[in-house]
Amino acid sequence: MKKKPSGIGTKLLMAALFLGVAAYFGVQAVQYLDDPLGVTLAYRYEVEHTLDLTGFVAREERVLPDEGGGLLRVQRAEGERVAAGGTVASVYADQASLDRQAEIDSLESRVEQLQYAQDLALAAETTRKLDAQISQNLLEYRRFLAADRLYDAESTALELRALVLKRDYSDAGSGDIAAELQQLGARLLELRSQAEGSVRRITAPEAGLYSAEVDGFETVLTPDTLEGLTPSALSALAADPAAASRTGKLVLGDEWYYAAALSVEDAAALLELQGEREGALLLRFSKGADRDLPVTLESVGPQESGRVVAVFRGSAYLRELTLLRQQRAQIVTGSTAGIRVPRECLRAQRAYLNEDGKVVSEEGTGIYCLVGREARFKPARLVYSAESFVLVEPAPELNPEVSGDAKRIIRPGEQVIVSARGLFDGKVLQ
Repeated sequence: MKKKPSGIGTKLLMAALFLGVAAYFGVQAVQYLDDPLGVTLAYRYEVEHTLDLTGFVAREERVLPDEGGGLLRVQRAEGERVAAGGTVASVYADQASLDRQAEIDSLESRVEQLQYAQDLALAAETTRKLDAQISQNLLEYRRFLAADRLYDAESTALELRALVLKRDYSDAGSGDIAAELQQLGARLLELRSQAEGSVRRITAPEAGLYSAEVDGFETVLTPDTLEGLTPSALSALAADPAAASRTGKLVLGDEWYYAAALSVEDAAALLELQGEREGALLLRFSKGADRDLPVTLESVGPQESGRVVAVFRGSAYLRELTLLRQQRAQIVTGSTAGIRVPRECLRAQRAYLNEDGKVVSEEGTGIYCLVGREARFKPARLVYSAESFVLVEPAPELNPEVSGDAKRIIRPGEQVIVSARGLFDGKVLQ
């Protein structure tokens, strides 16, 4: 009678097979999770060199007289240029006079819209032109709202309303327009006769830019007072409560100034940079102006505890700066461009295999890049260093016209190696 084979041997064989498979996958998992190879993309990057400041904007300003009594209505926009003798605001005797003027303005706007439609004979070309202007104003209105420039948005909305009304009138008949113009003209004559003697006009004593904001610094902070100013005197500046007017003020001339305290070393560096390169300094306000403004370092005040007051002079975009006074800003002195890579990518030595197959190293700054499946050392020169990244450029000794050198030049878009075990030039990476 035959004996059945023992089940113990089969069980041991199956257990050994299971442990072998588990060990294999375990080793593979550990190698996968512990793989030190890490790559990232190199790309072109530019770093600005700036100096943070806090200071005051100064201008030549003249406060307009405050007409006592009555209802004031300003007729100039912020930053609008006013000629000498030009009307800045009107003072109305009572609310009825102000309401009458509002009706006059509305009727005059309506007359202008009707005349526009009548004079252009309502041609198809005119209609297309109006449609294009309406579309453009809609885009500007949206842009001003997104930038929180509500005053500009309001002005654009008024222009947009007028354009839409003109577009509506383009569909009306010429007979209807003429009849309505006659009615509006009669009503305007009546209102103007009633308004005589109920309004006083405030005019500009000299030419300038109008500003509705009177903050009390108009007589305290002038271009003349900036000369010889110390940091403590600058920080102690206070508004003059007597310099108040609901009418507003005029900003005179074409120049503006920005005074800020900074260290003696920073002031000396700015003076040196300005002497080396004309137009080297740009001023960037934290708000109020959406562009960098070219400035000149006009003067540096007396030293006080290692700090001085630097006065910067500008002569552009004054109409955009009429509301600025105490303001944070940055002086942009230049920029550095290069290829950005993580700081740990930069190597001080190049490792490679010698004739005997041993890994040796030599001095040389560069970056290891992944080319296909191989690690390739590409010499590079450091141009800027930050806390977490560096900017590099190809080593100056490399010649892009030489085939061998061209392959060793680092370029934007390279896969640079951040980490790897036993890295050397030409190593095949799995």
